[in-house]
Amino acid sequence: MYTTLKEECYEANMQLPQLGLVLFTFGNVSAVDRERAVFAIKPSGVPYEALRPQDIVICDYDGKIVEGTMRPSSDTKTHALLYKTWPKIGGISHTHSTHAVAWAQAGMDIPIFGTTHADHTHQDIPCAPALTDEMIQGDYEYETGNQIFDVFAQKGLLYNEMEMVLLQNHGPFTWGKTAEKAVYNSAVLEELAKMAYLTLQINPNTPRIKDTLRLKHYERKHGTNAYYGQGC
Repeated sequence: MYTTLKEECYEANMQLPQLGLVLFTFGNVSAVDRERAVFAIKPSGVPYEALRPQDIVICDYDGKIVEGTMRPSSDTKTHALLYKTWPKIGGISHTHSTHAVAWAQAGMDIPIFGTTHADHTHQDIPCAPALTDEMIQGDYEYETGNQIFDVFAQKGLLYNEMEMVLLQNHGPFTWGKTAEKAVYNSAVLEELAKMAYLTLQINPNTPRIKDTLRLKHYERKHGTNAYYGQGC
């Protein structure tokens, strides 16, 4: 019944080790079917080399299993809440990639220093504060989603413009119109995190990119009159 959705999710998950974004069983990707209000997600703790399309678990927007014999990712409730709240995303990726995690562990936003960053998003990449003890000891994965919503509200960010976030002491979540795009954003985030780290090593006082250049690069790729690429 969900063969195509499982295949999409499987292929996206297999990109994580290929892109060097995960080790061992770290990370997970999900893909949503909006018409049927379900999403597919990697099963918990299964090594990528052993993962098969039929192992992928189907859940509803409350994180309950609809189809599958394996336990879904421990981050399933976070994925479920993001899908339930943000209707235009089609896939979610969560990794523990080195440089993105380093910024998350430092509890710092990733500053926008150059046009590579601006080509993908026009703001600093936000780092949501650490969860409170009550949130951690309560419904942890669900509250992780709420923490993402809170930092977006506080910073006035739109989820369709900023498709990535860090969680302090934890790591990155990214999303996109498809699971493949969510993985793409995970790879981009890791590269931006690495570039920003190296920039500050060279010059700790590096200023952020000027507004005119920042907006020019974002708008030419994502704006109303975008002219990057070949179009339809």
